[in-house]
Amino acid sequence: MDQRIIQILFALLRSAICGTKLTEEEYNNYSPEMLQDLLKISSKHDVAHLLVLGLKQNDLIPKEKTDIEKCILKAVYRYEQIKYEYDNLCTALEKAQIPFLPLKGAVIRKYYPEEWMRTSCDIDVLVREEDIEKSKTLLVNEYGYKYDGKGSHDISLFSPANIHVELHYDLVEDGRANASSNVLKNVWNVSVVRDGCAFWYEMPDEYYYFYHIAHMAKHFENGGCGIRPFIDLWILDHMKDIDISARDELLSQGRLLKFSNVSRMLSEVWFGGKEPDELSLQMQAFLLHGGVYGSTDNRVALQQKKKGGRMGYVLSRIFIPYAKLKRYYPVLEKHRWLMPLMQIRRWFMLLKPDVAKMAKREMAINGNLAKTKSDEMNDFLDYIGLN
Repeated sequence: MDQRIIQILFALLRSAICGTKLTEEEYNNYSPEMLQDLLKISSKHDVAHLLVLGLKQNDLIPKEKTDIEKCILKAVYRYEQIKYEYDNLCTALEKAQIPFLPLKGAVIRKYYPEEWMRTSCDIDVLVREEDIEKSKTLLVNEYGYKYDGKGSHDISLFSPANIHVELHYDLVEDGRANASSNVLKNVWNVSVVRDGCAFWYEMPDEYYYFYHIAHMAKHFENGGCGIRPFIDLWILDHMKDIDISARDELLSQGRLLKFSNVSRMLSEVWFGGKEPDELSLQMQAFLLHGGVYGSTDNRVALQQKKKGGRMGYVLSRIFIPYAKLKRYYPVLEKHRWLMPLMQIRRWFMLLKPDVAKMAKREMAINGNLAKTKSDEMNDFLDYIGLN
Protein backbone atom coordinates (compact mmCIF):
# COMPACT_ATOMS: atom_id res chain seq x y z
CA MET A 1 0.00 0.00 0.00
CA ASP A 2 1.21 3.49 -0.91
CA GLN A 3 2.88 5.04 2.15
CA ARG A 4 1.41 8.45 1.28
CA ILE A 5 -2.10 6.99 1.46
CA ILE A 6 -1.32 5.50 4.86
CA GLN A 7 0.09 8.77 6.20
CA ILE A 8 -2.92 10.78 5.04
CA LEU A 9 -5.34 8.14 6.34
CA PHE A 10 -4.00 8.40 9.87
CA ALA A 11 -3.57 12.16 9.69
CA LEU A 12 -7.30 12.44 8.92
CA LEU A 13 -8.29 9.92 11.60
CA ARG A 14 -6.10 11.82 14.08
CA SER A 15 -7.81 15.06 13.06
CA ALA A 16 -11.25 13.52 13.67
CA ILE A 17 -10.37 12.01 17.06
CA CYS A 18 -8.42 14.99 18.42
CA GLY A 19 -10.51 17.71 16.79
CA THR A 20 -7.41 19.28 15.24
CA LYS A 21 -6.60 20.48 11.74
CA LEU A 22 -4.10 18.86 9.41
CA THR A 23 -0.66 20.40 9.38
CA GLU A 24 0.23 22.43 6.31
CA GLU A 25 2.45 19.59 5.07
CA GLU A 26 -0.32 17.00 5.53
CA TYR A 27 -2.85 19.28 3.84
CA ASN A 28 -0.56 19.75 0.84
CA ASN A 29 0.16 16.00 0.62
CA TYR A 30 -3.55 15.23 0.21
CA SER A 31 -5.03 15.01 -3.26
CA PRO A 32 -8.63 14.23 -4.35
CA GLU A 33 -7.33 11.20 -6.27
CA MET A 34 -6.65 9.54 -2.91
CA LEU A 35 -10.29 9.65 -1.82
CA GLN A 36 -11.45 6.30 -3.18
CA ASP A 37 -8.45 4.45 -1.74
CA LEU A 38 -8.96 6.16 1.61
CA LEU A 39 -12.65 5.26 1.68
CA LYS A 40 -11.90 1.68 0.70
CA ILE A 41 -9.41 0.98 3.47
CA SER A 42 -11.33 2.94 6.12
CA SER A 43 -14.53 1.05 5.29
CA LYS A 44 -12.64 -2.24 5.55
CA HIS A 45 -11.68 -1.27 9.11
CA ASP A 46 -15.06 0.29 10.02
CA VAL A 47 -13.66 3.80 10.50
CA ALA A 48 -15.02 5.43 7.34
CA HIS A 49 -17.20 7.77 9.42
CA LEU A 50 -14.07 9.06 11.20
CA LEU A 51 -12.22 9.50 7.92
CA VAL A 52 -15.12 11.54 6.49
CA LEU A 53 -15.30 13.57 9.70
CA GLY A 54 -11.58 14.34 9.31
CA LEU A 55 -12.12 15.35 5.68
CA LYS A 56 -15.04 17.56 6.68
CA GLN A 57 -13.11 19.27 9.48
CA ASN A 58 -10.40 20.15 6.98
CA ASP A 59 -12.74 21.27 4.18
CA LEU A 60 -11.55 18.47 1.91
CA ILE A 61 -14.91 17.07 0.77
CA PRO A 62 -15.52 18.05 -2.89
CA LYS A 63 -18.95 19.49 -3.71
CA GLU A 64 -19.67 16.57 -6.02
CA LYS A 65 -18.88 14.07 -3.21
CA THR A 66 -20.99 15.47 -0.36
CA ASP A 67 -23.00 12.22 -0.34
CA ILE A 68 -20.11 10.55 1.51
CA GLU A 69 -21.17 12.53 4.59
CA LYS A 70 -24.07 10.08 4.89
CA CYS A 71 -21.71 7.61 6.53
CA ILE A 72 -21.54 9.96 9.52
CA LEU A 73 -25.34 9.96 9.77
CA LYS A 74 -25.32 6.17 9.45
CA ALA A 75 -22.80 5.91 12.29
CA VAL A 76 -24.97 8.14 14.50
CA TYR A 77 -28.08 6.10 13.65
CA ARG A 78 -26.23 2.85 14.28
CA TYR A 79 -25.06 4.16 17.65
CA GLU A 80 -28.59 5.20 18.65
CA GLN A 81 -29.91 1.73 17.78
CA ILE A 82 -27.16 0.01 19.74
CA LYS A 83 -27.57 2.38 22.69
CA TYR A 84 -31.33 1.80 22.85
CA GLU A 85 -30.92 -1.98 22.84
CA TYR A 86 -28.02 -1.80 25.29
CA ASP A 87 -30.06 0.23 27.79
CA ASN A 88 -32.96 -2.23 27.48
CA LEU A 89 -30.65 -5.22 27.93
CA CYS A 90 -29.03 -3.76 31.04
CA THR A 91 -32.45 -2.92 32.50
CA ALA A 92 -33.69 -6.46 31.81
CA LEU A 93 -30.70 -8.13 33.47
CA GLU A 94 -30.80 -5.77 36.46
CA LYS A 95 -34.53 -6.35 36.92
CA ALA A 96 -34.04 -10.14 36.72
CA GLN A 97 -31.27 -9.90 39.36
CA ILE A 98 -28.66 -11.43 37.06
CA PRO A 99 -25.13 -10.07 37.68
CA PHE A 100 -23.68 -8.70 34.45
CA LEU A 101 -20.61 -6.82 33.26
CA PRO A 102 -20.62 -4.73 30.04
CA LEU A 103 -17.61 -5.16 27.74
CA LYS A 104 -15.79 -3.58 24.80
CA GLY A 105 -17.51 -0.71 22.96
CA ALA A 106 -20.23 -0.28 25.58
CA VAL A 107 -17.51 0.75 28.05
CA ILE A 108 -14.94 2.59 25.93
CA ARG A 109 -17.25 4.81 23.87
CA LYS A 110 -18.00 7.15 26.78
CA TYR A 111 -14.34 8.27 26.66
CA TYR A 112 -14.53 9.30 22.98
CA PRO A 113 -15.16 12.98 22.09
CA GLU A 114 -18.63 11.85 20.95
CA GLU A 115 -20.03 8.40 21.76
CA TRP A 116 -21.26 7.78 18.21
CA MET A 117 -17.65 7.92 17.01
CA ARG A 118 -17.02 4.46 18.53
CA THR A 119 -18.99 2.15 16.28
CA SER A 120 -19.70 -1.51 17.01
CA CYS A 121 -21.63 -4.28 15.34
CA ASP A 122 -22.98 -5.89 18.48
CA ILE A 123 -23.43 -5.65 22.24
CA ASP A 124 -21.09 -7.65 24.47
CA VAL A 125 -21.96 -8.43 28.08
CA LEU A 126 -20.40 -10.90 30.53
CA VAL A 127 -22.59 -13.00 32.83
CA ARG A 128 -21.57 -15.79 35.15
CA GLU A 129 -21.45 -19.19 33.51
CA GLU A 130 -24.07 -20.55 35.90
CA ASP A 131 -26.42 -17.75 34.79
CA ILE A 132 -26.05 -18.20 31.05
CA GLU A 133 -29.10 -20.43 30.56
CA LYS A 134 -31.21 -18.25 32.84
CA SER A 135 -30.16 -15.18 30.85
CA LYS A 136 -30.95 -16.83 27.53
CA THR A 137 -34.38 -17.98 28.73
CA LEU A 138 -35.17 -14.51 30.05
CA LEU A 139 -34.25 -12.72 26.83
CA VAL A 140 -35.89 -15.24 24.50
CA ASN A 141 -39.12 -15.83 26.44
CA GLU A 142 -39.76 -12.40 27.94
CA TYR A 143 -38.09 -9.97 25.52
CA GLY A 144 -38.46 -11.65 22.15
CA TYR A 145 -34.79 -12.30 21.43
CA LYS A 146 -33.83 -14.98 18.92
CA TYR A 147 -31.24 -17.52 20.06
CA ASP A 148 -28.54 -18.01 17.41
CA GLY A 149 -26.23 -20.62 18.91
CA LYS A 150 -23.47 -21.22 21.42
CA GLY A 151 -19.77 -20.60 20.88
CA SER A 152 -16.69 -21.56 22.84
CA HIS A 153 -17.06 -18.62 25.23
CA ASP A 154 -20.41 -16.96 24.52
CA ILE A 155 -23.94 -17.38 23.23
CA SER A 156 -25.30 -15.39 20.31
CA LEU A 157 -28.72 -13.74 20.24
CA PHE A 158 -30.58 -11.18 18.14
CA SER A 159 -32.93 -8.62 19.63
CA PRO A 160 -36.38 -7.98 18.10
CA ALA A 161 -34.76 -5.03 16.27
CA ASN A 162 -32.12 -7.45 14.90
CA ILE A 163 -29.25 -6.11 17.01
CA HIS A 164 -26.64 -8.79 17.67
CA VAL A 165 -25.99 -9.52 21.34
CA GLU A 166 -23.18 -11.73 22.63
CA LEU A 167 -23.58 -12.97 26.19
CA HIS A 168 -20.11 -14.04 27.26
CA TYR A 169 -19.48 -16.49 30.07
CA ASP A 170 -15.70 -16.52 29.67
CA LEU A 171 -13.49 -13.59 28.71
CA VAL A 172 -10.71 -15.33 26.80
CA GLU A 173 -10.74 -18.55 24.80
CA ASP A 174 -8.50 -21.37 25.99
CA GLY A 175 -4.96 -21.26 24.67
CA ARG A 176 -5.09 -17.69 23.41
CA ALA A 177 -3.35 -14.47 24.47
CA ASN A 178 -0.56 -15.96 26.58
CA ALA A 179 -1.51 -16.26 30.26
CA SER A 180 -4.37 -13.75 30.13
CA SER A 181 -6.93 -16.25 31.41
CA ASN A 182 -4.94 -16.52 34.68
CA VAL A 183 -5.70 -12.85 35.29
CA LEU A 184 -9.18 -12.57 33.82
CA LYS A 185 -10.59 -15.57 35.70
CA ASN A 186 -10.64 -13.27 38.76
CA VAL A 187 -12.72 -10.58 37.08
CA TRP A 188 -15.83 -11.18 39.21
CA ASN A 189 -13.73 -10.95 42.37
CA VAL A 190 -12.37 -7.52 41.54
CA SER A 191 -15.33 -5.90 39.74
CA VAL A 192 -17.58 -3.56 41.70
CA VAL A 193 -21.29 -2.78 41.51
CA ARG A 194 -22.11 0.39 39.60
CA ASP A 195 -23.49 3.27 41.66
CA GLY A 196 -27.27 3.10 41.93
CA CYS A 197 -27.42 -0.54 40.76
CA ALA A 198 -27.41 -3.95 42.43
CA PHE A 199 -26.36 -6.33 39.63
CA TRP A 200 -24.60 -4.10 37.08
CA TYR A 201 -20.85 -4.54 37.60
CA GLU A 202 -17.87 -2.58 36.29
CA MET A 203 -14.21 -3.56 35.99
CA PRO A 204 -11.53 -1.46 37.67
CA ASP A 205 -9.53 0.57 35.15
CA GLU A 206 -6.49 -1.73 35.16
CA TYR A 207 -8.64 -4.81 34.53
CA TYR A 208 -10.53 -3.21 31.68
CA TYR A 209 -7.21 -2.10 30.17
CA PHE A 210 -5.82 -5.61 30.56
CA TYR A 211 -8.93 -7.13 28.97
CA HIS A 212 -8.64 -4.74 26.04
CA ILE A 213 -5.01 -5.75 25.43
CA ALA A 214 -5.83 -9.45 25.85
CA HIS A 215 -8.67 -9.16 23.36
CA MET A 216 -6.37 -7.45 20.87
CA ALA A 217 -3.77 -10.20 21.39
CA LYS A 218 -6.35 -12.91 20.79
CA HIS A 219 -7.33 -11.35 17.48
CA PHE A 220 -3.67 -10.88 16.55
CA GLU A 221 -3.14 -14.61 16.92
CA ASN A 222 -6.19 -15.11 14.72
CA GLY A 223 -4.90 -12.92 11.87
CA GLY A 224 -5.24 -9.30 13.00
CA CYS A 225 -7.53 -6.90 14.84
CA GLY A 226 -7.87 -3.86 12.60
CA ILE A 227 -7.44 -0.15 13.31
CA ARG A 228 -10.28 0.48 15.77
CA PRO A 229 -8.74 -1.23 18.85
CA PHE A 230 -5.71 1.04 18.42
CA ILE A 231 -7.95 4.09 18.54
CA ASP A 232 -9.42 2.65 21.75
CA LEU A 233 -5.91 2.10 23.07
CA TRP A 234 -4.88 5.67 22.30
CA ILE A 235 -8.01 6.92 24.08
CA LEU A 236 -7.28 4.73 27.13
CA ASP A 237 -3.64 5.81 27.24
CA HIS A 238 -4.64 9.49 27.27
CA MET A 239 -7.26 9.32 30.01
CA LYS A 240 -6.71 11.52 33.06
CA ASP A 241 -5.66 10.20 36.47
CA ILE A 242 -4.72 6.69 35.35
CA ASP A 243 -2.44 4.36 37.27
CA ILE A 244 -0.02 3.11 34.62
CA SER A 245 1.89 0.96 37.12
CA ALA A 246 -1.30 -0.91 38.10
CA ARG A 247 -2.04 -1.56 34.43
CA ASP A 248 1.50 -2.75 33.73
CA GLU A 249 1.56 -5.02 36.77
CA LEU A 250 -1.45 -6.94 35.46
CA LEU A 251 0.03 -7.02 31.96
CA SER A 252 3.21 -8.54 33.39
CA GLN A 253 1.19 -11.19 35.23
CA GLY A 254 -0.54 -12.10 31.97
CA ARG A 255 2.70 -11.98 29.94
CA LEU A 256 1.25 -9.23 27.75
CA LEU A 257 3.43 -6.26 28.70
CA LYS A 258 5.71 -6.59 25.67
CA PHE A 259 2.75 -6.83 23.30
CA SER A 260 1.13 -3.88 25.05
CA ASN A 261 4.25 -1.72 24.70
CA VAL A 262 4.56 -2.48 20.98
CA SER A 263 0.85 -1.73 20.51
CA ARG A 264 1.14 1.53 22.44
CA MET A 265 4.00 2.54 20.20
CA LEU A 266 1.95 1.95 17.06
CA SER A 267 -1.06 3.82 18.46
CA GLU A 268 1.23 6.80 19.10
CA VAL A 269 2.58 6.55 15.54
CA TRP A 270 -0.94 6.52 14.10
CA PHE A 271 -2.71 8.98 16.37
CA GLY A 272 0.05 10.89 18.15
CA GLY A 273 2.23 11.60 15.12
CA LYS A 274 5.26 9.73 16.50
CA GLU A 275 7.94 8.53 14.09
CA PRO A 276 7.65 4.76 13.42
CA ASP A 277 10.41 2.26 14.02
CA GLU A 278 10.96 -0.92 12.00
CA LEU A 279 8.73 -3.07 14.21
CA SER A 280 5.91 -0.52 14.07
CA LEU A 281 6.03 -0.57 10.28
CA GLN A 282 5.95 -4.37 10.26
CA MET A 283 2.99 -4.38 12.65
CA GLN A 284 1.27 -1.76 10.52
CA ALA A 285 1.64 -3.83 7.36
CA PHE A 286 0.27 -6.90 9.15
CA LEU A 287 -2.79 -5.01 10.42
CA LEU A 288 -3.64 -3.12 7.26
CA HIS A 289 -3.50 -6.34 5.25
CA GLY A 290 -6.49 -7.58 7.23
CA GLY A 291 -9.69 -5.82 8.19
CA VAL A 292 -11.67 -5.57 11.42
CA TYR A 293 -11.18 -9.28 12.11
CA GLY A 294 -7.87 -9.85 10.36
CA SER A 295 -7.28 -12.12 7.38
CA THR A 296 -7.33 -15.87 6.83
CA ASP A 297 -3.85 -15.98 5.32
CA ASN A 298 -2.42 -14.09 8.29
CA ARG A 299 -4.06 -16.54 10.68
CA VAL A 300 -2.90 -19.64 8.81
CA ALA A 301 0.67 -18.29 8.59
CA LEU A 302 0.70 -17.55 12.33
CA GLN A 303 -0.76 -20.87 13.39
CA GLN A 304 0.91 -23.26 10.93
CA LYS A 305 4.28 -23.44 12.67
CA LYS A 306 2.67 -23.62 16.13
CA LYS A 307 0.76 -26.69 15.01
CA GLY A 308 3.77 -28.45 13.51
CA GLY A 309 3.53 -27.52 9.84
CA ARG A 310 0.86 -27.98 7.20
CA MET A 311 -0.37 -31.40 8.30
CA GLY A 312 -0.34 -30.39 11.94
CA TYR A 313 -2.47 -27.38 11.10
CA VAL A 314 -4.97 -29.53 9.18
CA LEU A 315 -5.25 -31.99 12.09
CA SER A 316 -5.73 -29.13 14.56
CA ARG A 317 -8.69 -27.90 12.52
CA ILE A 318 -10.22 -31.35 12.18
CA PHE A 319 -9.79 -32.48 15.79
CA ILE A 320 -10.33 -29.65 18.26
CA PRO A 321 -9.36 -30.25 21.92
CA TYR A 322 -11.82 -31.33 24.60
CA ALA A 323 -11.61 -28.00 26.48
CA LYS A 324 -12.91 -26.15 23.42
CA LEU A 325 -15.30 -28.83 22.13
CA LYS A 326 -17.19 -29.02 25.44
CA ARG A 327 -18.05 -25.34 25.12
CA TYR A 328 -19.94 -26.12 21.91
CA TYR A 329 -21.44 -29.33 23.33
CA PRO A 330 -21.94 -29.02 27.12
CA VAL A 331 -23.10 -32.64 27.30
CA LEU A 332 -19.39 -33.54 27.24
CA GLU A 333 -19.01 -32.14 30.78
CA LYS A 334 -20.79 -35.23 32.16
CA HIS A 335 -20.24 -37.62 29.26
CA ARG A 336 -16.72 -37.15 27.92
CA TRP A 337 -16.97 -40.52 26.19
CA LEU A 338 -19.24 -38.81 23.62
CA MET A 339 -16.32 -36.72 22.37
CA PRO A 340 -15.77 -38.72 19.11
CA LEU A 341 -19.46 -38.35 18.26
CA MET A 342 -19.38 -34.62 18.93
CA GLN A 343 -16.30 -34.27 16.72
CA ILE A 344 -18.24 -35.98 13.92
CA ARG A 345 -21.28 -33.81 14.62
CA ARG A 346 -19.10 -30.74 14.24
CA TRP A 347 -17.81 -31.99 10.89
CA PHE A 348 -21.38 -32.00 9.57
CA MET A 349 -21.22 -28.19 9.69
CA LEU A 350 -19.25 -28.54 6.43
CA LEU A 351 -22.56 -29.35 4.75
CA LYS A 352 -23.39 -25.66 5.05
CA PRO A 353 -22.21 -23.96 1.82
CA ASP A 354 -20.69 -20.91 3.54
CA VAL A 355 -18.76 -23.04 6.06
CA ALA A 356 -17.55 -25.39 3.30
CA LYS A 357 -16.38 -22.45 1.18
CA MET A 358 -14.45 -20.95 4.08
CA ALA A 359 -12.84 -24.30 4.98
CA LYS A 360 -11.84 -24.92 1.36
CA ARG A 361 -10.16 -21.52 1.13
CA GLU A 362 -8.36 -22.04 4.43
CA MET A 363 -7.01 -25.43 3.34
CA ALA A 364 -5.90 -23.98 0.00
CA ILE A 365 -3.95 -21.25 1.80
CA ASN A 366 -2.45 -23.83 4.16
CA GLY A 367 -1.30 -25.97 1.24
CA ASN A 368 0.20 -23.12 -0.75
CA LEU A 369 1.81 -21.13 2.04
CA ALA A 370 5.56 -20.86 1.68
CA LYS A 371 7.58 -22.02 4.68
CA THR A 372 9.44 -18.70 4.69
CA LYS A 373 6.13 -16.86 5.16
CA SER A 374 5.24 -19.04 8.15
CA ASP A 375 8.72 -18.53 9.64
CA GLU A 376 8.51 -14.77 9.13
CA MET A 377 5.11 -14.62 10.83
CA ASN A 378 6.32 -16.58 13.81
CA ASP A 379 9.41 -14.38 14.11
CA PHE A 380 6.98 -11.46 14.10
CA LEU A 381 5.02 -13.02 16.97
CA ASP A 382 8.30 -13.34 18.90
CA TYR A 383 9.08 -9.67 18.32
CA ILE A 384 5.71 -8.51 19.64
CA GLY A 385 5.68 -10.94 22.59
CA LEU A 386 2.98 -13.40 21.54
CA ASN A 387 4.99 -16.56 20.93
